[in-house]
Formats: sequence, C-alpha cells, structure tokens
Amino acid sequence: MAVFALLKKASLVGAFFVSMVCLPAQAFCPSPGKLPQIKVQRVVDGDTVRLVDGRSVRLIGIDTPELARQGRTAEPFAEAARKRLLQLVNANGGGVGVKQGAQRRDRYGRTLAHLYDAAGNNLEAQMLAEGLGRMVAVAPNSALVGCHREAESAARAKRVGLWAQERPLSAKAIRSGGFVLLQDQVQRVEHNRGGVWIEMGSSVVLRIAPQVLDTFEPSLLRDLQGKRIEARGWMTDRSRQGKLKAGQARWMLPLTHSAMLEVLR
Repeated sequence: MAVFALLKKASLVGAFFVSMVCLPAQAFCPSPGKLPQIKVQRVVDGDTVRLVDGRSVRLIGIDTPELARQGRTAEPFAEAARKRLLQLVNANGGGVGVKQGAQRRDRYGRTLAHLYDAAGNNLEAQMLAEGLGRMVAVAPNSALVGCHREAESAARAKRVGLWAQERPLSAKAIRSGGFVLLQDQVQRVEHNRGGVWIEMGSSVVLRIAPQVLDTFEPSLLRDLQGKRIEARGWMTDRSRQGKLKAGQARWMLPLTHSAMLEVLR
C-alpha cells in the first residue's frame, strides 16, 4: 500500500512542478542558438524520445527513474518524469531541437543528444531542476556538465522530486547493480595499466579507465585516500561476468567523467 501511494504521488508530480518549480533552462545552460525543430513521435520515458524521422534519442546528461518493465515495478517518479518530458515537448508544439553529442550514438544505436525548445531552453536542465532525474556525465559528451550539475544542485537543495526521499548508499549497503548514488570513505587508491582503482572497502571498487582519466585533476586522485566522497554511476556485479578473482571486490562502479565523483570532506 505504501509503494502504491508513493507511485500515485509521483504521478502527480509533473503538474506540481509546472506551477512551483518551472525554472527557465537558461538559468543553467546557455542557448545553442536556433536549431531546426523536429517532431516527436513518442516520449518513451523520462530520458528517451522517438522522433518522426525514426531516430530514438537518448538525452545526454540525465538519468531518470526506470518505468515498469519485464516484471519489475516502476521506480518512484518514473512516470512523473515521462509525463513532464511529454509536457515540455507538447508545450513546444510537439517538436524539439536536437544537438548531437561528440559521441553520436550509444551501444544500442540510439542518438545521443541534448534537446531544446524553440526558445533555446535545455530540456535536460529543466528536468534536473525539477528533481525528475539525476545528473550523469559520460565522456566525451560533457559539454553541458557544469550547468546540468547546477540544475541538480538546485533541486537537491530544495529537496524536490526524487530528492525528497533519495538517500546515498554506503558501500556495505550495495546489494544490486544499476544506477547508484554512493557515499563512503575511500580506503585505498591504486594506479595501474587498467586505470585508477578506488577501493571503498572489501565489496566495492570504483574504476577510472585510462580513456577518461584526463577529465580528472591529478592532484585530486593523489589525495583521495581517507576522504569521504560521493560517486555515481552504473554499478556492475563482477561475479555475474565471471571476472571476479580471489580478493577482488564484487561490485565495480566505472566513473565515466570527473563530474561523477565529488569529494565531500
């Protein structure tokens, strides 16, 4: 009953934010100038749309809660995020401006892009400012990472949307894969040919691959041991991949950009 009530509440969130937290995206992200407006055929979820030209577009810089699928129930605010994105598209005449990222496609063949309305408002920033998603950064698609981080910070400070209830997990609390917001103390940092490995106890390790290492300040990585940090990203279970060796942490969180790691103290 509690879960049902929470999801019912989440379904009303879109309407609430329209009147209460409808912030102009220019407050966070600069306008890209005039972009051709392409009609949207369908809003798939809070961070994916399908265009009439056949392209599926995955929004850059935001990860929204997962809708119900394959027997799993919807995450809180998933439907609210989908409805809000649909509302933003409809308010723009059913179209969006599409600005592709430096990396144009993901592994599923979807177009990776930022979406804008005709006035130059960035739709990801609007969603983040309303607490309907979490900021993510995946190199090299990081052009708007600064303003996206500001938008999320505003929502977290006001505890709106998913931030009214979301709490970071400790390393000991990790029980499954998927998107994770983690807060804990760094136990050890190791550098080798595989990149930088940040150990968060015996069960969780963060990895910075060599190809994204240049997005991190070297001085930050040298001084991480003993610091309390917040990290985010998609946790993987190495025991399921058959790659877990004796003494290794079961859970691995790849850090895809420096914005996915913050030193708290």
